[in-house]
Amino acid sequence: MFKISFPTILVRRWLALTLLLAGAGLSPLAAQQLPVIEKTLSNGMRLLLVPRHDDPSIAGGWVAHVGSANERPGITGIAHLFEHMMFKGSQVIGTKDCAQDVKIIEEQEKIREEMRAEESKLRAASRRGEIDDWQKPENKSPRWRELEKRFNELAAKQRALMVKNEFWKIYDANGASGMNAFTSEDMTVYFCSVPANKLELWMWLESDRLLNNVRREFYTERDVVFEERRMRTDSPPLGLLNEAFNSLFWQSHPYSWPVVGWPSDIPAISKAQADEFYATYYAPQNLTACLVGDFNPDQAFALAEKYLGRIPRGTNTVPDVVTQEMKQPGEKRLNGEADANPQVRIAWHAVAFAHKDAYALDIFAQLLSEQTGRLYKGLVLGSGVATEVGAWNGAQKWAGSFEIRGEAAAGHTPAEVEQGIYAELEKLQQAEVPAAELQKVKNQFAAAEFRKLESNMGIMTHLLVSDGNGDWREFNNSAAKYQAVTAADVRRVAQEYFTKQNRAVATFTRKPDGASGKGVAK
Repeated sequence: MFKISFPTILVRRWLALTLLLAGAGLSPLAAQQLPVIEKTLSNGMRLLLVPRHDDPSIAGGWVAHVGSANERPGITGIAHLFEHMMFKGSQVIGTKDCAQDVKIIEEQEKIREEMRAEESKLRAASRRGEIDDWQKPENKSPRWRELEKRFNELAAKQRALMVKNEFWKIYDANGASGMNAFTSEDMTVYFCSVPANKLELWMWLESDRLLNNVRREFYTERDVVFEERRMRTDSPPLGLLNEAFNSLFWQSHPYSWPVVGWPSDIPAISKAQADEFYATYYAPQNLTACLVGDFNPDQAFALAEKYLGRIPRGTNTVPDVVTQEMKQPGEKRLNGEADANPQVRIAWHAVAFAHKDAYALDIFAQLLSEQTGRLYKGLVLGSGVATEVGAWNGAQKWAGSFEIRGEAAAGHTPAEVEQGIYAELEKLQQAEVPAAELQKVKNQFAAAEFRKLESNMGIMTHLLVSDGNGDWREFNNSAAKYQAVTAADVRRVAQEYFTKQNRAVATFTRKPDGASGKGVAK
């Protein structure tokens, strides 16, 4: 780690040299790395700093080390819900009268507690077969409807006090761009880019929404998330089938439920549950902030201590994810029909982000993928059984998977595509990949190392994602590890992980003419 800026032009010259060395079959120089200054604030929050002075802007973001894997049945989707809630304002942003706003929220919670009691009765009635679906409006009880009316009256009063999207407006008025966030199984990341002279504003806004988060319009936003699920999972032809396959693949691991949450859990999450979740996972010792751009690191650290450091350290211990995936006793299969082109999806259990085999599996995926890869050459250009085919290695924080998907060409079936995939895998299991083919793929990874350093936002995002997966240092270490993969390594992982017992297969075919309803497994 260094305490000086590392000009972009030098980074690019180093990477150009890296590409030349890779093309010559040599390993890149492991000692030449992007300098990252790591600091820890007084409250336990970590800070990554990368000064770059060729652009008068700063990419700023932070990662909460929490995703859907940290949830439990009953509150699935709560991590993603928080991504939405973090943009709803604070005690000073988003409201004209905070005291009145808080009072309304308290009154809303009393009504919601009664509504939850009614919903429990409705779920019991559904189990007895008295109603088909307790969430349908026509099945709601008269008492629930009365409570909803009172709740909506309070919501109207709250809306009159709100300053909509004030958080966004402040950033926009001060020249910020690219503000967004995302949630995965392992992390929740928030980021934007600000002019270099607005760093203190970024520090204040980000610390304010962490320190003084109000969770305004909690239940309204919960409904927004439920609608997002309908659009992204329920509506697409393969949405529910892919979700079902994911749960089939992960038998015991918390990756088995979707990031957006189960449809029965989302409308059942209470604000009290959200408050407890926030206190545990959004405590500063479970967060890492990152700045990349035009700033003085000592001044940036002082600002971070002044603003981010004022957030009290959390008192709850962040629990580890202890449930591991059980070893599969045999192949799993799902057959479904949908209004989509016939295709096959094959997944194998693989390794986590930090595992030594993750790099060989990444190389293996690239050998198979894209129009220069073996799958395209063999199944699209060769036998012609597929129109599209690709592979990728999904090494995540707690566990990993490796997946191949292929779409059948007209006149061919998913079964033909599946067998063609196995034939290509068998070739890599039986013989080592030629040196020239392996080096070509290594060159592609060296080029990717170059591209991830092209912008402040790109560096920041990669650092936060690596940190969310377990270690930001992989940002610097991955290049050498990819170049160190040998043909023997590739053959070994091909033999070890790509077995029938270790895989799950989903076959999707078109619905028969005149079929109705959503695609489901049969």
